[in-house]
Amino acid sequence: MHFELDEDHRMIADLAARFVRDHMIPLEGAVLARDAAGQGADPTPEERKGLDKAAKEMGLWGLDAPEEMGGADLPWVALVAVNEQMGRTCVPYHLKPDSPNLRMLMATVNDEQRELYLAPYARGETISAIAISEPGAGSDPAGMKTRAERDGNGWVINGRKIWTTRAAEADFTIVMAVTDKEKGARGGMSAFLVDKDTPGFNVLRRIPMLGGEFTYEIALEDCKVDAGKLLGTEGQGFAPMQVRLNTRRLQMACWGIGLAQRAMEMMIDYAPQRVTFGVPLSERQTVQNWIAEAATKTHAARLMAYDAAWRIDQRRDARTEVSMVKAFGTELAFETVDRAMQLYGAMGMTKEMPLQMMQAQARNMRIYDGPTEIHHWVVARNLLGLKR
Repeated sequence: MHFELDEDHRMIADLAARFVRDHMIPLEGAVLARDAAGQGADPTPEERKGLDKAAKEMGLWGLDAPEEMGGADLPWVALVAVNEQMGRTCVPYHLKPDSPNLRMLMATVNDEQRELYLAPYARGETISAIAISEPGAGSDPAGMKTRAERDGNGWVINGRKIWTTRAAEADFTIVMAVTDKEKGARGGMSAFLVDKDTPGFNVLRRIPMLGGEFTYEIALEDCKVDAGKLLGTEGQGFAPMQVRLNTRRLQMACWGIGLAQRAMEMMIDYAPQRVTFGVPLSERQTVQNWIAEAATKTHAARLMAYDAAWRIDQRRDARTEVSMVKAFGTELAFETVDRAMQLYGAMGMTKEMPLQMMQAQARNMRIYDGPTEIHHWVVARNLLGLKR
């Protein structure tokens, strides 16, 4: 059994580590200051432009995009190491193109859509969003109410979506809708490409979230799209959506590993410096237990992530393993960052340190793309052989 990355993949991981260290972490002070002022945590256009430039120059652009579109077409085992490094900082920035929607497009586009949507997205020239969740139907796609009905040579979409990231900035949004009410999520759900400024596609409000993030609520009101905007096969949108969700879930697990690793290193650095009642915290058994548990669980989560990634690369069914590591990795991040905040005392509560934003990001990830409890349910259901 081989436990080391190939040399080429290790070099990419090292580049990602250098990118985070030299270009992202130096922006943390400005990000934290904006968040403390209530302005959100996103990099400014100038900061984002600088990050994009550095990522391109370092060869970190289009890592899993198709080679014919200028990408590196890396396997998931290589991306685990890259995403762990990207999780080490609280600066909200994704290497382009963002993998989940990329992989959903790769699995579904026709020739025309490949040129109009996938190719520019793979090159990092466009921004995408995906609208799945609805008020009252978050983790259960069977509760989806948004309908798409045929209208001549096209479709009319009506419904409400919520928690949609980047909806206001996206050049196009992948909208999930029910096209056969009787079949619902199992054979009656379809995906549509809805361009920005399409009549009837209305961004209602920006919703401030923890960690200086924002999502959006959308209303689709007689939103008309032509037949060419159907993404994939009518009624077969559930499986490609799961490809997208599993990609983000594994990505989040890796970010959680990065957050936990950074928080653990901060504890290791600070514990010998802080003295209470004449003894350094590094000599307190509770603190030693925190660090030992963080190291052990981080190691376990990393191995779980590589196992899930290998299964995906081998085209095996990895849904159970992805649910396991998504829950384990995000819970690990929250626990480890919380303990680091406890160790730092009042300093850990300040908005001048990255710990509070790291904790908020971990808290979000425990909910996003399926809360921990849902993933535990999925794992147990699969192991017990229970039908949904």
